[in-house]
Amino acid sequence: MLTTSDSYKLIAKDLTRSLSTLAKDPQIARESKYYLEHIGQIKTVDDFVNNDRVFRFAMKALGLEDMTYAKAFVKKVLNEGTSDPKAFANTLADQRFKELAATFNFAAKGENATTTAEAQQGTVDRFVRQSLEQKSGEQNEGVRLALYFARKAPTISSTMGILADKALLKVVQTAFNIPAQTSLMDIDKQAEMYGKRIDVSDFKDPKKLETFISRFTSMWELENGSAASSLSSSLAMPLISSPTTIGISADILASLQTLKLGGR
Repeated sequence: MLTTSDSYKLIAKDLTRSLSTLAKDPQIARESKYYLEHIGQIKTVDDFVNNDRVFRFAMKALGLEDMTYAKAFVKKVLNEGTSDPKAFANTLADQRFKELAATFNFAAKGENATTTAEAQQGTVDRFVRQSLEQKSGEQNEGVRLALYFARKAPTISSTMGILADKALLKVVQTAFNIPAQTSLMDIDKQAEMYGKRIDVSDFKDPKKLETFISRFTSMWELENGSAASSLSSSLAMPLISSPTTIGISADILASLQTLKLGGR
């Protein structure tokens, strides 16, 4: 049995090898091949959401697998893009939708949106990384959270970025032993509380980031005991896993309730 910290380090220390191995898994290789063969043929937002196999692949790659059912919502995000400050994606606290609109930038590039490197191989690379994190989570959720935090934390610019992401928030709460019930507090008070404990700019420093992740994995181990120490070293050569979702934030749920089926 390995501790959460050891399991995370096993994967992270040779991440390139872990990703390369996973990319060769037959199911992932098959889905990636299909995606690359068909994404360039997609010219419109409607084409994108109506090709179910391509759409699901792309949504998983962007960490939005839990939102594949909300096609009208996604169409609104893609049709409006991100250049206008009032664009739908820019009104959402969840940064994943801005990433989606930037990766598949139909609003600015039109029919060429799917020809970019980011929309093609970049999306495949994201898909493999998501799959690695999910496989890790099958054995030890703490490792999945650590890998996710290592990937996402350097991109956030404020404590609001943490509060808008349930997985990031879970890591921070665990690291500081903060009860989950604090999420019921006023959002500004939450931001102030976390702002006193962390400086998000520290996460752009690899050494400080790893120090924080070590704190998290240690606390996770204390909270979860032997149940957390079940990750096999075979994850250095991972296989495809079943979906593990991050969760839907409150502002997205509110938007879904008011969004018309036509995507307007």
